[in-house]
Amino acid sequence: MIPDVLIEYQSEIWVSIGETFIMVGFAILAALLVGLPIGTFLFLCRKGQLLENQIAFSSLNLIVNLIRSFPFLLLVIFMIPFTRFVMGTAIGTAAATVPMMIIASAHYSRLVEQSLLDAPKGVLEAAVSMGASIKDIIFKFLYVEARSALVLSMTTSTISFISYSTIMGVVGGGGIGDFAIRYGYQQFRTDLMIYVIIIILVFVQFIQYAGITLARKIDKR
Repeated sequence: MIPDVLIEYQSEIWVSIGETFIMVGFAILAALLVGLPIGTFLFLCRKGQLLENQIAFSSLNLIVNLIRSFPFLLLVIFMIPFTRFVMGTAIGTAAATVPMMIIASAHYSRLVEQSLLDAPKGVLEAAVSMGASIKDIIFKFLYVEARSALVLSMTTSTISFISYSTIMGVVGGGGIGDFAIRYGYQQFRTDLMIYVIIIILVFVQFIQYAGITLARKIDKR
């Protein structure tokens, strides 16, 4: 039976869930389109790797570390001028996707680098000995060997993105976490806040289960 408090706020809850999906969806997109290439480039530029370049590695590594170590709330505030320049406004769900995409790219790139480092070195050496191109080495060897780890890394990142999305209320980004704070905590509706937290936990558990299941399915080792 659905609690009366959830029925009372069901329209607002669905809107908040939709806002969370938008923010997390764009974060995942940025992680794949930007974070994955950056992480791959970091791996390839490391000492002893195919594109060894200490200057490029150190520079990009510093940028990734700075973004990841920056407290996210402060990053959101710090990026307000840039967000306003890009989106025309710094308020709203659309504007909230900008800092979400920035942190997502840095977060996933580091996990991608770590995942590729765990790939068997013999596979990479075999690919080089066969004269494979850089493109083939990346897509036919590295990603194939690390596919399970990459999926688990994306699972971990997605859960982190949901956590980050709860902060976006400071710029009017909305989301289910912001709903719990505004309608639950600030209005002293403890029961509503608990129910919304349970909804978030259910989402997180589903994502974790789906990610682990997929990773096991594609792991052929």
